[in-house]
Amino acid sequence: MNIKRSSGILLPLFSLPSPYGIGDMGKKAYEFIDFLKSAGQSYWQVLPLGHIGCGASPYQSCSSFAGNPLFIDLEELCTLGLLSEDELGSARRPCDGSNVDYGDVTETHMRLLRLACERDTGDISDFERSNPWHSDYALFMALQKHFGGAPLSDWDDDIRRRQPHAVERYTELLSDDILFYKRVQLYFFRQWDRLRSYAHENGVGIIGDLPIYVAADSVDVWREPQWFLLDAKGFPTEVSGVPPDLFSKDGQLWGNPLYDYDAMKADGYGWWIRRIGAASRMFDVLRIDHFRAFESFWAVPADAETAVDGRWVKAPGMELVGTLTSWFSSTQFIAEDLGIITQEVRKLLSDSGLPGMTVLEFAFDPDGGSAYLPHRHVRNSVCYVGTHDNAPIQSWLSEEAPERLRFAQEYLGTDDLRSALMRAGMASVSDLFVAQMQDWLHSGTRTNTPGTVGGNWCLRLKSGDLTDSLAAEIYEYTRIYGRLKWKN
Repeated sequence: MNIKRSSGILLPLFSLPSPYGIGDMGKKAYEFIDFLKSAGQSYWQVLPLGHIGCGASPYQSCSSFAGNPLFIDLEELCTLGLLSEDELGSARRPCDGSNVDYGDVTETHMRLLRLACERDTGDISDFERSNPWHSDYALFMALQKHFGGAPLSDWDDDIRRRQPHAVERYTELLSDDILFYKRVQLYFFRQWDRLRSYAHENGVGIIGDLPIYVAADSVDVWREPQWFLLDAKGFPTEVSGVPPDLFSKDGQLWGNPLYDYDAMKADGYGWWIRRIGAASRMFDVLRIDHFRAFESFWAVPADAETAVDGRWVKAPGMELVGTLTSWFSSTQFIAEDLGIITQEVRKLLSDSGLPGMTVLEFAFDPDGGSAYLPHRHVRNSVCYVGTHDNAPIQSWLSEEAPERLRFAQEYLGTDDLRSALMRAGMASVSDLFVAQMQDWLHSGTRTNTPGTVGGNWCLRLKSGDLTDSLAAEIYEYTRIYGRLKWKN
């Protein structure tokens, strides 16, 4: 790991305070980067930034390459003369920390984006040439709208299976919508590139998540079905998930199509290379979600109601991981090695040289045997108090088993576990320490509760949460424990 001793904050882009119902790439994003710099932080960890589908999960995007239109700064479009002040005003919502209302935000933002695109006569040919995925993505989204939002599995058979005559017919029929979705992506990447450059100017790198799988209802599966384990009609026979674990007694049934690794190997893993290439354009560090699936993955019958009755299937392991790290030797990776970790997974992590993760909220087994206890950390790792799937400390304190809390108090030598956990993470020998923003704010609001539907991915900060005094407090923690990157 080439990351110097440093620290960062995990805050999804959608959680930024914003007057438009959801965090975006506007003024508040730049102010957050200023906040990170003042707080001595070197990294901003965001979740995947892809175009979300049903359920609003950023891990179930309809494209591995496209950005989320809801993150586009509408005020910039107003400045460019593509929206009026009155139109912009119709999208404003109280910045009071209330949850993201995806139904409302989607309706409002997409209506305004369509108005802006209708008024935009700018040339997009350069963007099209440099983003070859662009046309298929735009056609897919136009088709989804044409079929009333129905998933890919419910489309007419000819276009679902990409028969050439159907592709040609719908491309002509839906040309206006196709152009709209192309322009939206141009807006997204123009704004994201500018925001990322501002982060770099201020010493802040961006950590982004790479979901291990793609959604069944995605342009990825529609465009290139040959890379997935599908039946003769194009439907999955088995789907992704994880067996029962600390998060869920029934396991987690994700439902994504599984990869046809034999076909991918024969192609030199070109699909993965293109995917990592696109992600590397957006992020400075890639956190590979569910890294253990590169060694073996949990395959669940497509008609199963839970993930309990699955089976482990071998994956390419170092052959694939080594291909990706060789192709992207200048890209930093983090391996999310949580869950059921076998000796084979540990060997894959060791052979790859990638940093794994330690999670303090998982550390305090009363028997003292956890590898996540701070005295067992290693330098080439990333220490978290909790990830986006964990409860913030304030909620963890009320939810965790009493015997685990007692051991935590014994281990850390104090009853003030919130402060002690933050200090333990900062003091860890792990090269990088990342805390959820909620933990600095003393908030118990979760970003996500695995295995549940509804109420996730909607955390919003209030406009007054990111104060100078809070930045000063975080800076002092960072200074004391030697994580000011530019002073190492």
